[in-house]
Amino acid sequence: MKRSRSEYGDVIIYREADEVAHGAADAFVEIVAGVLGDHEVVRVALAGGSTPKAMYRLLASPAYRERVDWKRVEIFFGDERCVPPDHPESNYRMAREALLDHVPLGADRVHRILGERSPPEAASAYQQTLIRVAGEKPRLDLVLLGMGPDGHTASLFPGTPVLDERSLLVAPVWVDKLESWRVTLTVPVLSAAAHVVIVTAGDEKAEALAKALDGARGVVPITLVRAADQRWLVDEAAAQKWRGRD
Repeated sequence: MKRSRSEYGDVIIYREADEVAHGAADAFVEIVAGVLGDHEVVRVALAGGSTPKAMYRLLASPAYRERVDWKRVEIFFGDERCVPPDHPESNYRMAREALLDHVPLGADRVHRILGERSPPEAASAYQQTLIRVAGEKPRLDLVLLGMGPDGHTASLFPGTPVLDERSLLVAPVWVDKLESWRVTLTVPVLSAAAHVVIVTAGDEKAEALAKALDGARGVVPITLVRAADQRWLVDEAAAQKWRGRD
């Protein structure tokens, strides 16, 4: 494991993807415990993707599950595909099967995006949920993010109008290359989080990660997210083109 620093936050480089998942699970436990030391509830936004999924499975395992006071955890989602909650592509379904079904969370503590509704309706309903639970200017305690090979995070894809959205907390977005609608938290909400943990692994992410950590703000969408405490947990394959890795 190597530690470094970028303009966009601390960078921790692990040898392999499974080590990234373990590091992310450890960070989750640490951050949640720290927040609960000062607050009654910790509000966490989950991410989709393969590396987050591996982390969720770890958190659901006996070795990690007992280290979190799950009854005081409130779950949100960074984005969702516009599909029903039982659809194979649903981020909620993935998180439920990997983690949520295996920890003692109350049903009222899980706030999913209603992907089965029309995109504008789903976005509006989730914005209302955020405001009801976390206030007019919500500040989530922990946001988990992944990063795609094009540098997108949540559903903030290159070239989409949602990148410039500064008034809405949640917005629908049509992604041309995927020919599908998504609903996503917007840049202001993600950046307002107390802690952001970004996990990414694989050599297909190397070009985007180098641009993200070395480039100007906005060069890829993930660089628009600027939280007070921001950590990047990556593997050697993803970090291979980043100048700061050594």
